[in-house]
Amino acid sequence: MQTQPGQPNSRKKIGLALGGGGAKGLAHIGVIKVLEKYGIPIDFIAGTSMGALVGGWYAARKKIKILETLFLEIDDSEAYSMNQVMKERRGVLFGDKAVVGRLEEAFRDLTFNDCQMSFAVVATDVATGEKVILDKGKLIDAVRASISMPLIFKPVKHDGRLLMDGGFVDPVPADVVRDMGADFVIAVDVSSRWLNIPEANLKVKNVPAVMSEVFSAIEYQVAKQILQCADIILRPAVLGYDWLAFNKAKEIIEKGRDEAMRNLWEIQDKTGYHREQPETLFEKIVDFFLYE
Repeated sequence: MQTQPGQPNSRKKIGLALGGGGAKGLAHIGVIKVLEKYGIPIDFIAGTSMGALVGGWYAARKKIKILETLFLEIDDSEAYSMNQVMKERRGVLFGDKAVVGRLEEAFRDLTFNDCQMSFAVVATDVATGEKVILDKGKLIDAVRASISMPLIFKPVKHDGRLLMDGGFVDPVPADVVRDMGADFVIAVDVSSRWLNIPEANLKVKNVPAVMSEVFSAIEYQVAKQILQCADIILRPAVLGYDWLAFNKAKEIIEKGRDEAMRNLWEIQDKTGYHREQPETLFEKIVDFFLYE
């Protein structure tokens, strides 16, 4: 059960802005699991890059545990490092390895019309550098466009435009969620936390590492202004993970859960939503299988 602020028709509408960051974006799964468990409803989702992938799945299927399982099945033999991707010039998410078979199967027939809440994807127009908001058509096409990081994934043709990673124009689309109608915006930033680490701890060893940090720096500068649209910003501690560390899914998802739990009281206090905790053994068993 959950309490609602004010009258039933006047409750706060909650938006979730999910940022990009490659495998670091798996932390979004942990955040969503906590919001579900504690009765925080989500009315709007906007996602960039990995945030588009996780957000699209959840908006359409509302079964976050299934998506979690898909990623938990990835082992060391299936995952690429950034060095391998650069060397072999192939994509990971939608190439012929690891995530592709699972996610293309999962997204194959889904469209924005299948979403159970308002959902939007952010991409960048290669020719103009403009922000493109995708909210119609097949979900897989929008997600492919939003995750197309330069030099790693090929840009995607979509409705006559060539699109690439949305992180260059809107890394954590809190503004998009606000424009969609959200009264309270929860932003999840998984790509800029490293900038808060002492300089002595930043050790650049290779070209892919430099690229990763350059992309993060660009996104951080753009996100600073956009994140002013958020009512609360969650920053999971995922600094130490490679952008392509999908074989570390369990750890990264847990980082998202930890960050959401640290901020849960504030979210509940500001939104007025509180889920009654299970009391009987049966309720606790059901709760475990639904949310853990």
